[in-house]
Amino acid sequence: MGSKDHAVFFREMTQLILNEMPKAGYSSILNDFVESNFFVIDGDSLLVTCLGVKSFKWGQNLHFFYLVECYLVDLLSNGGQFTIVFFKDAEYAYFDFPELLSLRTALILHLQHNTNIDVQTEFSGCLSQDWKLFLEQHYPYFLIVSEEGLSDLQTYLFNFLIIHSWGMKVNVVLSSGHESDTLRFYAYTMESTDRNQTFSKENETVIQSAYKSLIQHLEEIRVLVLATHFEHLKWNDMMEEAYQTLFLLQHLWSEGSDIQRVLCVTSCSLSLRMYHRVLVHSNCLSLQEVEDFCRLRCLCVAFQLHLPLSQRACSRVITCSWIRNSDSFLKMNKWCEYFILSNLNVFGCWNLNLNHVSDLYDEQLLKNIAFYYEFESTQEPHLNLGDSIRRDYEDLWNVVSHLVKEFNVGKSFPLRTTRRHFLRQEKSVIQEISLEKMPSVGFIPMTSAVIDEFVGDMMKDLPILKSDDPVVPSLFKQKTSDELLHWHAQRLLSDDYDRIKCHVDEQSRDPHVLDFLKKIQDYQQFYGKSLESISTKVIVTQTTRPKEDSSGASGEILQNTKPHQITKKSKKKSFLKEDQNKAQQNDDLLFSIEEEMKNNLHSGIRKLEDYLTSCASNSVKFGVEMLGLIACFKAWKKHCRGEGKISKDLSIAVQMMKRIHSLLERYPEILEAEHHQYIAKCLKYLGFNDLANSLDPTLIGDDKNKKKYSIDIGPARFQLQYMGHYLIRDERKDRDPRVQDFIPNAWQQELLDVVDKNESAVIVAPTSSGKTYASYYCMEKVLRESDVGVVVYVAPAKSLVGQVAATVENRFTKTLPAGRTLCGAFTRDYCHNVLNCQVLITVPECFEILLLAPHRQKWVERIRYVIFDEVHYLGREVGAKFWELLLVIIRCPFLVLSATINNPNLLTKWLQSVKQYWKQADKIMEEKCISEKQADKCLNFLQDHSYKNQSYEVRLVLCGERYNDLEKHICSVKHDDVYFDHFHPCAALTTDIIEKYGFPPDLTLTPQESIQLYDTMAQVWETWPRAQELCPEEFILFKNKIVIKKLDARKYEENLKAELTNWIKNGQVKKVKRVLKNLSPDSLSSSKDMVKMFPLLVEKLRQMDKLPAIFFLFKNDDVGKRAGSVCTFLEKTETKSHPHTECHSYVFAIDEVLEKVRKTQKRITKKNPKKAEKLERKKVYRAEYINFLENLKILEISEDCTYADVKALHTEITRNKDSTLERVLPRVRFTRHGKELKALAQRGIGYHHSSMYFKEKEFVEILFVKGLIRVVTATETLALGIHMPCKSVVFAQDSVYLDALNYRQMSGRAGRRGQDLLGNVYFFDIPLPKIKRLLASSVPELRGQFPLSITLVLRLMLLASKGDDPEDAKAKVLSVLKHSLLSFKRRRAMETLKLYFLFSLQLLIKEDYLNKKGNPKKFAGLASYLHGHEPSNLVFVNFLKRGLFHNLCKPAWKGSQQFSQDVMEKLVLVLANLFGRKYIPAKFQNANLSFSQSKVILAELPEDFKAALYEYNLAVMKDFASFLLIASKSVNMKKEHQLPLSRIKFTGKECEDSQLVSHLMSCKKGRVAISPFVCLSGNTDNDLLRPETINQVILRTVGVSGTQAPLLWPWKLDNRGRRMPLNAYVLNFYKHNCLTRLDQKNGMRMGQLLKCLKDFAFNIQAISDSLSELCENKRDNVVLAFKQLSQTFYEKLQEMQIQMSQNHLE
Repeated sequence: MGSKDHAVFFREMTQLILNEMPKAGYSSILNDFVESNFFVIDGDSLLVTCLGVKSFKWGQNLHFFYLVECYLVDLLSNGGQFTIVFFKDAEYAYFDFPELLSLRTALILHLQHNTNIDVQTEFSGCLSQDWKLFLEQHYPYFLIVSEEGLSDLQTYLFNFLIIHSWGMKVNVVLSSGHESDTLRFYAYTMESTDRNQTFSKENETVIQSAYKSLIQHLEEIRVLVLATHFEHLKWNDMMEEAYQTLFLLQHLWSEGSDIQRVLCVTSCSLSLRMYHRVLVHSNCLSLQEVEDFCRLRCLCVAFQLHLPLSQRACSRVITCSWIRNSDSFLKMNKWCEYFILSNLNVFGCWNLNLNHVSDLYDEQLLKNIAFYYEFESTQEPHLNLGDSIRRDYEDLWNVVSHLVKEFNVGKSFPLRTTRRHFLRQEKSVIQEISLEKMPSVGFIPMTSAVIDEFVGDMMKDLPILKSDDPVVPSLFKQKTSDELLHWHAQRLLSDDYDRIKCHVDEQSRDPHVLDFLKKIQDYQQFYGKSLESISTKVIVTQTTRPKEDSSGASGEILQNTKPHQITKKSKKKSFLKEDQNKAQQNDDLLFSIEEEMKNNLHSGIRKLEDYLTSCASNSVKFGVEMLGLIACFKAWKKHCRGEGKISKDLSIAVQMMKRIHSLLERYPEILEAEHHQYIAKCLKYLGFNDLANSLDPTLIGDDKNKKKYSIDIGPARFQLQYMGHYLIRDERKDRDPRVQDFIPNAWQQELLDVVDKNESAVIVAPTSSGKTYASYYCMEKVLRESDVGVVVYVAPAKSLVGQVAATVENRFTKTLPAGRTLCGAFTRDYCHNVLNCQVLITVPECFEILLLAPHRQKWVERIRYVIFDEVHYLGREVGAKFWELLLVIIRCPFLVLSATINNPNLLTKWLQSVKQYWKQADKIMEEKCISEKQADKCLNFLQDHSYKNQSYEVRLVLCGERYNDLEKHICSVKHDDVYFDHFHPCAALTTDIIEKYGFPPDLTLTPQESIQLYDTMAQVWETWPRAQELCPEEFILFKNKIVIKKLDARKYEENLKAELTNWIKNGQVKKVKRVLKNLSPDSLSSSKDMVKMFPLLVEKLRQMDKLPAIFFLFKNDDVGKRAGSVCTFLEKTETKSHPHTECHSYVFAIDEVLEKVRKTQKRITKKNPKKAEKLERKKVYRAEYINFLENLKILEISEDCTYADVKALHTEITRNKDSTLERVLPRVRFTRHGKELKALAQRGIGYHHSSMYFKEKEFVEILFVKGLIRVVTATETLALGIHMPCKSVVFAQDSVYLDALNYRQMSGRAGRRGQDLLGNVYFFDIPLPKIKRLLASSVPELRGQFPLSITLVLRLMLLASKGDDPEDAKAKVLSVLKHSLLSFKRRRAMETLKLYFLFSLQLLIKEDYLNKKGNPKKFAGLASYLHGHEPSNLVFVNFLKRGLFHNLCKPAWKGSQQFSQDVMEKLVLVLANLFGRKYIPAKFQNANLSFSQSKVILAELPEDFKAALYEYNLAVMKDFASFLLIASKSVNMKKEHQLPLSRIKFTGKECEDSQLVSHLMSCKKGRVAISPFVCLSGNTDNDLLRPETINQVILRTVGVSGTQAPLLWPWKLDNRGRRMPLNAYVLNFYKHNCLTRLDQKNGMRMGQLLKCLKDFAFNIQAISDSLSELCENKRDNVVLAFKQLSQTFYEKLQEMQIQMSQNHLE
């Protein structure tokens, strides 16, 4: 096969792919914005993957198509948008498998004709130019491909596809090893890295040559194979023979037929004719035997035509195979089927029904028929066929006879005219179905208040075992190991809050501790003040009344005494003097602004607008606006008389119209006739005559002379095109007394009303729209109400917790009783003032810990409000289960915030149903208190829960308008420079998207873009009927309107969108396509290294005044590298030609002042001490400033070579106190990245990613907000609500994680409210198709996931039995069980959840965690504490109870408390198998590594642990199978008898008149809980007990999958039955303590590796602490061993981190 070099290259290419496999990330490949995730599936990979499924037997076509459709439905149900591609060259790989050639062709036909999936078959191969063009035009999110084929040759083809995809920067997802659930589709992603791209580029010539060599070799194989079966007939000859056969049949069946009949008769006839022509060898079937075989084939098709799937699923399973002599004919027949199917497209006009192309061959049915006629039909009497089957069979055979003209094929009966058996004679021919392993269906009786109320209605219809049933005792586990008898296994453990160490004892009265706490609080307030310039508000509890004035009447008399009168007069004089001084300062300022506008209009206007912002008087503002208008008017006239004669600077006209807008809209009550006349005059000069006349009809002027001043643009077009982002927003003018800093919008006022009324709300508003204000208003309300009420703020990630806590500390201050504090924080890494604060900032998983902890319920009762930020995480992969549980378990009001929800109405209705439940529950509890005559308790209950004023209403508050406009730009590299092209949002759409879905709700246009859309529409359709009506000057909302508002422009945009949609509806699709094409920029392609051009991009943005900017990347390492490259760029461009910058001038000025101060200070010290003190302060400030300049080395850097805002630096340093840099620089002095961050900060650069220390991130955040850093490279974590507003956002790297959700979160950072009316979004090195999909995708819909797990049920039962308030605990547990989003208004889903709840209880009872009354038993607390690691937690406890850890943990010598290295390594091995599970794709085991695979692949468990694990898994499997058997009884079997994607039904009336059918389809036993499609391959209910088949055979509509069973196999099988090894990273780290070697050998990235090792260390520590609490004997070997391991592992991790930090500093 090709040259030796090619063979070597094939191995090299294979090895490269294998080496990348350990690095493959296993995660959800479909995220929330699935419309943006367009991807491609390689059709042959799909075929090979489904063929390898363990439950499938070759020859069962219908089962195969069922597997294919299940795979595709799993993708589609999670929102996948994809194309399936079948390459022509890929067909060559099947020439040794002719049965697969016909199957492949049938699959293509099925997908094309019976589904809506886009199937592409025109590409010749993966290296073809048309395929390359397809990738460039569509840029798929990833390509799903198999890493292994049916042969080495096919594997090479897949390898070429993988390598080429990487070279085209397309990521690869492996088709095997995937799993799916209700929300996600998980698979292995192998990213296109620089290394892979380089390999593809450097070996481009070799790749092309090797591929051609491979295809040539495959073509040679095809020739040889055809010659074997058809001798001298070539490929084209056979295609012609097939065509002629179909042509004859078309004349026979001119009215059409179905594919099953057509393929049967044509393939049989063609096979008989070809077999007749070819020389028959002695060891092959005779021609008469072949005729018999064809008769059996025709009868089999007749069976398929008449038997419904329900009957065929009961077929006997024939285990014997065909005799070897029949191989030649069988392969010939499959070749003929292929040629027939390949010719069908030629007969397009023929009425051929392809519905059942998925059911062309059923080998089991054929074998059944053959077996009967060979072994059973000799017995009398013969079984009849039935009239309908007999009739169809005879018709089929008669057509075969007609088509075979060369010889007589005989009559239809008898079916067998020869004696040779086609099936081999074996001892066991028919598979026996034994259900001995299947569990007996029955539930252990159990009862409790929760169980009875939730599933009591279902229990009466289920098989419940009696208490005295002898089966019951056998269901329970054996007794616990003797070593655990002295353990307090039933003890409730402390929770994470107890174990997460605070830095100090918060209750300590030690002065040093108090001083430390004070410093923390001061820094938090400083941090918060740095993030937002809001003054601190002093909160006073409402119940605390101000002291009454004790002076009374005597006070009034006292005020009238003479001394008071004198004081009053002096104060009045003082105020008058102060007012006079302020008036003088104001006049001076206005004079300076006026002079500045004369010298430099734009600079003066900026000062004018700054003044307007700080001014409170409307009359003064009006005067200033008029002053500005006059200055603009003069400047415009001067400009038009000079430079404007050639080209007019419309920015002056824009400023003039801004002033006119402001005067007319904001000060109408002040304007007088003379003002109107002047404004009209200005409009006249601009050429807006109609507008001027509408304002002042008496205005007369020299029109001819004024033409030279006209801008020659209509007023409406001018305002939209040049003033778009300046247009006035519709804002309320009436102030709200509840808001001091701004006038809230209507929706914000509604939010405040919600909080005032103690209601709940779902708030959906764009990023930066101001929805967070309601959160702080809510906090203030709770703080004012009492000193005990708590408001909880739930942040989506711990990175946001610190910022929110700091903001709260800055916004509020309150004097609280001893032991109470205002703000606290709780994450898995840190807790501070959690239970004694009034405002708790936390993350979902930590809040869940508090809510479910039985002994924390008294604290929970204090919660008055909960705020959920970024609630769309409810539908995301990480943490989704926490969000849903929190929303249903809290009983207080809540605020739910999000910017990206597509179905807020559903979410609101769901939450309303939850609130109604709580309303009813509270009423019942209140009535119970009263009925039991416990009035005092009832009053306490009402008071404790604050139910008196609680509302159960849930409002939906929407804000659809973003305050700032966003403009998108595409960056391209041309001629070694960076260029920017505006990207119109409509260019992201297609006519199909508009027709099917309309315009995405959040795809809005700026006014300029609306004008561009109108002009393009008018250009494309010159005779457009509505062109005049929608012309900007004629549009009804614009006509003769001086002030066009933002809302008017939005309505104009809506009209244009509606008109474009109507074009499609009215058949003008081609015109719409032209409009979209004209709006789209040219396709971008650049051969430049875009990474090297990155610094130039930053520089260009600085030149365009687009800083500050955040540059988003998706790899932690790249974030730092890009920031460094920008710094290097500045260093290279630095020159010494500008030694004196603005900073220098400040320094020199301060030096001069300082000299004067020194000379005079001595002289006046004695005379005026206060003045001397003031001079001393000036010296200190100057010294601080110089110190800062030295720290950042500004003195050595030219102003042109730093992105820092030099004026911001000066302003910050010369502050009287709390210098920002003085506070933040010392905090990063000894951190890992501190030195680098400070060096970058010298240039105004920073970076931000998740692996940084929190102090480092705060350093960047603070300096960025202050303007001291204006360029930040960052990962997506910065988009999670962290307050870092900027002018521009740049997407500087593509990634699988750049989906449309992250796009919206990140782009929302652009545009600082109050500073920028326009935000900018730039795409750099992002393919154009990807950009279009990001913009065109709709906001995601929230969907519920499967809410229950075994451990969650255990935790709920613990809460119900151990809660401080039993009734309250019961209500919370029932709320969780009854109100999952998955089961909302879905009765069937609720039934499944109830059954799963019962299954969980049964398992927990059998495993001895619960008793029959639902109360906790042994080790329930331990399993519950490790809830984040199911099923590893259950397995760990199982090992512990069996005494396995006691057997393992033997001290080094008798009496010792130390354990040998061997014991520790074995213990790590066991724990790594439980808590460090990261799988590697199965194919990796074929890798030829330069080091031992044991360094990458984790060894198996020790034998005793492995045996115990097997026993545990078998017991769980049986319980789960029992659950499935019961659940299957309520399944809708009609849906189970149709293919899941095409919905083709295989139902119908069962054939009852055929004795043969009844005989063959007699195996109904053991096929209850599995899909009828999988029964065709001989699967039974027993396959539910096999880990490799359970997910493949389970009923799809049952509502659960095998992933819901708490199984932990020592290995994992992919869907092709191959073992997937575990990564040995944990054990390798413990042995070698070197991350570099792990990074190289175990294939995990450094950041990911560090995170996983920290999690593992946390788990060991948690287990060690738990065991110490459960065991009183502190010398217990297991307790000691885990303590030693925990300490050792932690020390190794610390040592490694210190080493990394030192290496980084070096």
